[in-house]
Amino acid sequence: MRAYELMIIADGELEESAVSGWVNQITAQVEAKGGSVATTDKWGKRRFAYEINKKTEGYYIVFEILAEPGALDDLERNLRLADEIVRHKLLRLPDHEAARRGLLGEAAPVAEAG
Repeated sequence: MRAYELMIIADGELEESAVSGWVNQITAQVEAKGGSVATTDKWGKRRFAYEINKKTEGYYIVFEILAEPGALDDLERNLRLADEIVRHKLLRLPDHEAARRGLLGEAAPVAEAG
């Protein structure tokens, strides 16, 4: 399993229930591919620094995901096609960062300089 971080920005004009629906849908898609969502951090509605697609605000949500390589390809394609998602970014976390966050079990020991 690999650790990933996914940030989505949902359209600010959506209802709170629609945003929750996206959270549930993303979680379901990850679990359907054998992965798991470790954490979901809802940052709430924020104003953009600049206008994106004629929109000035959106709901920010960050997921920490554990999944096999390639398991999130369909999810990323769906996010790219969704009109309600203004932006998304999927990053593979380096193993040392995933371990530091507690996603890969025990934290990795820090190598001593010497």
